[in-house]
Amino acid sequence: MPESTGVPAHVAIIMDGNGRWATSRNLPRSEGHRAGTRTAKAIVTRCRELGVRHLTLYTFSRENWSRPKDEVALLFDLLVDYMKGELQNLLDQDIRLRVLGEMDGLPFMVRQALSHVMQKTAGCRTMTLNLALNYSGREEILRAARALAARGLTAAAISEEAFAAELYTAGQPDPDLIIRTSGELRLSNYLLFQAAYSEFYFTETLWPDFGPEELERALADFQGRQRRFGKTAQQLEADT
Repeated sequence: MPESTGVPAHVAIIMDGNGRWATSRNLPRSEGHRAGTRTAKAIVTRCRELGVRHLTLYTFSRENWSRPKDEVALLFDLLVDYMKGELQNLLDQDIRLRVLGEMDGLPFMVRQALSHVMQKTAGCRTMTLNLALNYSGREEILRAARALAARGLTAAAISEEAFAAELYTAGQPDPDLIIRTSGELRLSNYLLFQAAYSEFYFTETLWPDFGPEELERALADFQGRQRRFGKTAQQLEADT
């Protein structure tokens, strides 16, 4: 049968447009990032309510280090505040936190806050919230390749499953749906291996304005699609 397009098991979001949101309102960029944090909280809760089992938010890419230092510092301050303020909410909603990316490259206070929340939520099972932090899709692939080489695997022994087991998302399904806000139409080095058969949803809406109603619109669009995974329409028809 064709793959069901009910509620996606895994939704990944590129949260784009905080700066433009602030600029359009004659506000400093910092206010756009604060508004974006509030949106992230609402989206996490709504995904959990709708039955999404895995949510991945592109929070800070390795390329983001090139931003002004004061903006980077603010982003990390907001992240630490989020960890402190949302721990009880994550526990109450049975949401486990995981980090995708090189945690060792993050400031000490950020690593400390993340590690604390990950430890406290490790037993939560209803939903997994992944924060892609200091993350690069290309580097993730190289990291997996190096890990396999270090284990001494022969070329014949390197399967797709063995490779996937070395990714940050090991043990989680690939994203069914990848959403990008703000009108940009690219992946920006995000989940490059995992996105092979993901559905994409692009919207002009800037991230701070992407509320639960916008999320539900994206999910409704996803549910109207027929996922082929490389099969032709004739092959799908033959499977029914």
